[in-house]
Amino acid sequence: MLAFALVIGTTLTAARGMVRFAARSEAEPESRPRGNESQLRGNRPPRQGRGGRAGGRWARGGVETQQIAGLSVAIWRPTVSTSAPLVVFSHGFRGCNTQSTFLTEALAAAGYLVVAPNHQDAICGGGGFAQAQEDLRNPSAWTEATYQDRADDIRKLFDALRTDQKWNTSIDWSRVALAGHSLGGYTVLGISGAWPSWKLTSPSIKATLALSPYCQPFPVNGHLGVLGIPVMYQGGTRDLGITPAIKKPRGCFSETSSPAYFVEFTGAGHFSWSDLRDEQHDLINAYALAFLDKHVRGMAQADPSQRRPGVSDVKVK
Repeated sequence: MLAFALVIGTTLTAARGMVRFAARSEAEPESRPRGNESQLRGNRPPRQGRGGRAGGRWARGGVETQQIAGLSVAIWRPTVSTSAPLVVFSHGFRGCNTQSTFLTEALAAAGYLVVAPNHQDAICGGGGFAQAQEDLRNPSAWTEATYQDRADDIRKLFDALRTDQKWNTSIDWSRVALAGHSLGGYTVLGISGAWPSWKLTSPSIKATLALSPYCQPFPVNGHLGVLGIPVMYQGGTRDLGITPAIKKPRGCFSETSSPAYFVEFTGAGHFSWSDLRDEQHDLINAYALAFLDKHVRGMAQADPSQRRPGVSDVKVK
């Protein structure tokens, strides 16, 4: 297996304490029911696998890669020929833009155009030995300057897509969402306004999907209370390094403006939101799609507030 970490781990030589921190989140999965995900997603048929996922490896089936704005960008296209709603996905620390194809493929199959840049720390972009810019065990030390480069990547990507006529006409700019895992979750929350200087005003972001996000700096130094857009946090009962900080009193969910959701999956650890751990992927996709369909597409039948088998907790405000 590739030696990497998505956010709560750094190189073994640089952060022994963070390796222990990450290890707490990686218990073995337990058996759990899947539930009826089609009801969550407004009776959309279950996702059909298109290949591209292999245990323990970054999978690249069904994806194309382009250089856009100086970034290596993975792209998953919907089958529709008209302009499509856009989801920009941000990978985890020392992750990869193709780290979560189970999700990005499902979004494309449901009609979303998904684009995912490699950030400077991406292992598949040569940044696999990058060290964290700040100590992840000390969130109070994080400021708007911490990983500003990631926000710049996404801003440059948006600008390039809007100025290219072919891309511009293939995107429905009135329906744009952000999604990110781990440090990617930190990134998209910051861009949504948790770091005010990062906030995007164009395009207007309709919703943000934060997947086991490293959000600890924001209740301390950020501005989650003024986001003003729908946010869904996803966590897991075995994601011990991240999820408790989301769900605790005065944690990330509590401090986030309404509307907001928190969904906790039974047995999910931090890597469950990547292709490395094939657990709870159907439920992760179902809740992600229900959230995006409701708040990006305006589909009344989509209901991300339901508590299904395999989900230990759902909070909505």
